[in-house]
This record gives sequence, structure tokens and C-alpha cells, in this order.
Amino acid sequence: MKILVINAGSSSLKYQLIDMDTEAVLAKGLCERIGIEGSNLQHTNVAKDEKTKIEKPMKDHGDAIQMVIDALVDKEIGVIGSMDEIGAVGHRVVHGAEEFADSCMITEAVMKALEKCTPLAPLHNPPNIIGIEACKKIMPNVPMVGVFDTAFHQTMPAKAFMYALPYECYDKDRIRKYGFHGTSHKYVSKKAAEVLGKDASELKIVTCHLGNGSSISAVDGGKCVDTSMGFTPLDGVPMGTRTGSMDPAVVTYLINQKGMSAKEVDSLMNKESGVAGVSGVSSDFRDLTAASKEGNERAQLALDMFTYQVKKYIGSYAAAMGGIDAVVFTAGVGENDAATRAAIVSGLDFMGIKIDADKNSVRGTVDISADDAKVKTLVIPTNEELMIAIDTKSLVEG
Repeated sequence: MKILVINAGSSSLKYQLIDMDTEAVLAKGLCERIGIEGSNLQHTNVAKDEKTKIEKPMKDHGDAIQMVIDALVDKEIGVIGSMDEIGAVGHRVVHGAEEFADSCMITEAVMKALEKCTPLAPLHNPPNIIGIEACKKIMPNVPMVGVFDTAFHQTMPAKAFMYALPYECYDKDRIRKYGFHGTSHKYVSKKAAEVLGKDASELKIVTCHLGNGSSISAVDGGKCVDTSMGFTPLDGVPMGTRTGSMDPAVVTYLINQKGMSAKEVDSLMNKESGVAGVSGVSSDFRDLTAASKEGNERAQLALDMFTYQVKKYIGSYAAAMGGIDAVVFTAGVGENDAATRAAIVSGLDFMGIKIDADKNSVRGTVDISADDAKVKTLVIPTNEELMIAIDTKSLVEG
């Protein structure tokens, strides 16, 4: 079965076509500037390693989906003979709230439930819904599956997801911790069990999805029991431009004492803070590392703040689970930044977490634990698209 994976943004659309018999990516690409002048499709035929850029107006996501299909079946740059070879479409959906505890087949009832979740993710869910509607129109007979960033975290107990607000805030408005990056945490925790040669039900794992957006999850017996992101992706560790956790009274102080509007504070916390705000250099960890080596103290402070908070989450989640068998690093920083990994686990020897410097310099799926470490430390490249395809195939065939 060949599955098309769609990740629709407000003015962009990423896609991959995966052959699930081999789990090989046949083609992938990106539609940019949808509804904006200068829209284009960047398509890669993976087997031939050929990249093509097509500049053509896309007034909406329907046009973008049609361009994707046209590219996939094109005699020169395509990888399939016809649309009939696409067995199903898997859609990434950012927020499923409490409506969805797992991936599901998309029906009219599901679409209505997605609309209901929109206030919780006003920037992300609308384009996700538009992408689904566009695919349904162009491929009305192809099964569609929704895979939710929040679903993996729906196994958290109330003591972990509730906030100490008046209970009515949860009961009426569903204000609670939801967590994000769930598809990534689900994939790498399953992969970690395979690498360790054990069943996921036997393991206590802390998964660290570290990138421009970062989140940490406690996975006990294959199920998420806590995660660092909360009601929104702003909570948790400091990120590229996001604050991470802080005293909520800072918000009211900025509004009442500094005269900022709620919109201005929201922008400050989401787009002007994090390691970029602290360093004054960049949200890119490579730039911070380079600046630190040149003696930039604020760049080093930003790095120290980040690694310190990730370290704390690892320790607290080990306590929450009553033990730990493995730490997993994934995503852009987690997979590629050996120095950041080393800084995070430094001082965790007392927990049995120790890494080998030589192993830590290797990229790919690798066990970087020291020989005498009691807790495994793994680097596992995330593959959210493959996880979406796996869930899609399972539901369609099931």
C-alpha cells in the first residue's frame, strides 16, 4: 500500500508518498506561499534523487493538492502511474483536545469535532482542516486518516494534566495540559524498545524532542504519563523563540505595569523570547554555539538555561515513573548536537546515566551510553511522517 502523508500549514503544505511494503519514501515535497504571490512546489523524486521546482499560482490548498498529485503521476518527475496507486491519505492534525485519544478514520463526525477543537489551536487546526477538505474533494474515494499531535498524551492521569485553577475552568472550558509533538514521542519510544530488544510495556523512557520547539515526555510501559508542553506549545523548556515555563504573574505584570496588550505579550512570549531573546543572537543552536565559542556570554547563558531545564525534566520524570531505563534524544538539536546532549546528561551519573564521548559523535540511530551506564542513552532520528503512515495503514487495513 502506498500512503500519502499530508501536513498542511496556513500557507504551506508538506507531503511524502511512502510505500508501506518497504516503508521507503518514494517522493516528498513542499508547497510554499499558498494564496500568496510567488507560490511554488518543490518536489523530490527520492529514488532518482532528483529535485524539481515548479512555480505556479496556487490560490488555495485545493490547487496545492492538485499540483502534488500532478507531480506524483508526472511521466518525468513522478513515481506512480496514476492516483489509483494511492491507497490512503494520512493527515497530521495539531490539536485533537480530549476528542481524540488515538488516530482515526476521518468522517463527517470527526470533521465536526475538529472544528470544535479549533479555539485551542487557532493557528494550526484551520489549515489542517482545509488540507483534509481539499484532499476529500480531489480524492473522494480514498480513505482519509487523522493523526493528532496531542493524542499520544491522552493517557496522562488527571494529576499530571490538571492545573490548580477552579475546577470549572477544566469542566467548562477544558483548560488543561494537552502536550504536543505526540507523534514524534510515540515513534521514538516505540523505536527505542526495538533498539533495546524489549517490549515497550517493560520500559520506563524519557523522550527528549529537542529543536526550535522542544518537549520532554515520560513514557511508562509504552504510554505517556507526563509531558512538558501544556495547554499550548509555550510551556516547558526554553525554546527557539518561546519562553517555556515561567511565573504566570509575569504576564499580568507586563500588562498592568508596562501597559502591554494581551496580544503584545503573546507575541513577546512566543516570537521574541526563548534562547533568541536571552542571547540576542539567534534561535538556531548552531549560531549560539558559534557565538559562545567566540566569548559571547549571553549565548552561553541561553545554552546553559536550555540544558539545565531539560536535565531537570529528565530527573523529575524518572521520579514520577519510579525509575528510568532509557533517555532518548530526537529532532534537530537532539539528533545533531552532541555538545548539547553531553551538557544535558552531565552530572546525571548518580542516576546511572553516562555517555561515551566517541559514541556521542556518531549520527543516526545509535546507543551513546557508556559501557558501565545503568541507564541507556539513545539517539533516534524522529520520523513523524512514517508514524502517520503506520497509523493510517493500520486503520485502513483494520
